[in-house]
Amino acid sequence: MSVLFVEAVIGMIVSFFLRLAQEAPSGYSALGLVLLPFFAAAGAVVGLAVSVGVVMPVLALAGWLGRRFSGREVWWWVPPVTAAVVAAPLAARYAAAGARPDLLPIVWGWLVGTAVLIVPVLVARRLLLPDRRYVPGGAMFRWVALYGTLAVVATTLLGGTAVYTGLIEEYRPPRLSEERIAGTWTDGQGGTLTFASDGTATATGVNTYYFDDDFNDVVRDCTGVGTWEYDAGDSLWTQKATVSFDGCSMDDWNVGGTPEHPTLYVYIGDPDSWDLYTLTRNTGTARTPAEGTPTSTPGPASSAPGPRAR
Repeated sequence: MSVLFVEAVIGMIVSFFLRLAQEAPSGYSALGLVLLPFFAAAGAVVGLAVSVGVVMPVLALAGWLGRRFSGREVWWWVPPVTAAVVAAPLAARYAAAGARPDLLPIVWGWLVGTAVLIVPVLVARRLLLPDRRYVPGGAMFRWVALYGTLAVVATTLLGGTAVYTGLIEEYRPPRLSEERIAGTWTDGQGGTLTFASDGTATATGVNTYYFDDDFNDVVRDCTGVGTWEYDAGDSLWTQKATVSFDGCSMDDWNVGGTPEHPTLYVYIGDPDSWDLYTLTRNTGTARTPAEGTPTSTPGPASSAPGPRAR
């Protein structure tokens, strides 16, 4: 369980650094920090289940195969048995899929899952082997804690070095201006928002989101003529387009996307769900309905919180 915990922490660190390079809205979830102790408790239950339901059966099977075909328990039976155990549910899922999914993510998942599971199996094997010098569980825990801490620190330093040297380029929204915002933006479902260079804004079927008295989402279409202005903010993350209409309330639009394909978005629904209502610049080409649908994208924990749609 301790090894699985260390691996989970390392996985979270790696995921954090990889997500820095992915497009994501600004903001952080304070609720996630509050619920962290509950996530840790749930993780302990999952670690126990994996230890009892997966690690020990893999160790028992590898030991039986070693005695059966090698005459004694040998460590090299652990990798193939682990690989087979991890591959079984992935293969079943792939076979049951109606439309064949991309095979590459499945292969990567198999390789990562195998590597993650091998380590706790080998640690448990070292503790339970009858023909090796007895190692108390407390001593093994201290070794896991020591080397696990070193692995976590090393992973963090490697990730920070990758960001510092540019190997991992942190995502930043593009810098827009009044000239770059001027034009028509669409949600891909018939809603358009046009920013005129004279400061006039025209909305046609643009969704606005509210909470009713029972805190249920209410979606309304906003159609009308109003005004707009661009606020450069103090950083790329705080720039926004402020829009004002008579008869409908619309939040400030944050900037996302890339320099070649910028987007405007507002947060919708639950403040901790990070669902977005996104507009893309209308280039005059046909768009699929899925292009402007609300998407859920977690923001980097170090960014400043953005406004919420109500």
